[in-house]
Amino acid sequence: MRTRPYVTTSPTRLAAALLEVAARNGLDAASVREVANEAGVSIGAVQHHFPTKDEMLAYSFRTLSDRVLNRLTNVDPDIDPARTLFSALSQLLPLDEQRGSEVHVMSAFTVRAVTSPTLSAIRTATLFTIRTGIARVLIRAGTPDPETRAALLLSAANGLALDAAASPELHPREYLTHALHAQVQLVLDGADAH
Repeated sequence: MRTRPYVTTSPTRLAAALLEVAARNGLDAASVREVANEAGVSIGAVQHHFPTKDEMLAYSFRTLSDRVLNRLTNVDPDIDPARTLFSALSQLLPLDEQRGSEVHVMSAFTVRAVTSPTLSAIRTATLFTIRTGIARVLIRAGTPDPETRAALLLSAANGLALDAAASPELHPREYLTHALHAQVQLVLDGADAH
């Protein structure tokens, strides 16, 4: 029986390589050649799984989004909504090396999504899932206008993440955690947003 030439290469392995290249050198540096080098495979092996760079980018973005969503859904739905929201949304902030890399790459994908319908659809689905989860916590807490407040809370977390990626010296971890705690409390305790 003849073995398949790319049996040791998987889309998952290639997506991990792309995310490593993008975290280190930016998304524009994540060419087929660079991804192949990072994964230790031939260019043909990459093209076997991803005939176009756009397909490779979309798969990698889905992989990254799924990783983040998985962490968010594994947050313990604590009895205290403030702790639950903080634990979940802190997964979006660059509070350690892994999340720092993710924020860097996620920001690059966000910019590219402006002109890519495929990447935009992935981002939209991811944001919708996160926002819906936040709204569920707010509904259980009896917070007025939970959908709007969920959108505001998610926007605040994403804004903090982007600002921290672009200007890390202005956004140390202590500042990010304090700002997120404050935003969660504003959403839970603040006056009605009408």
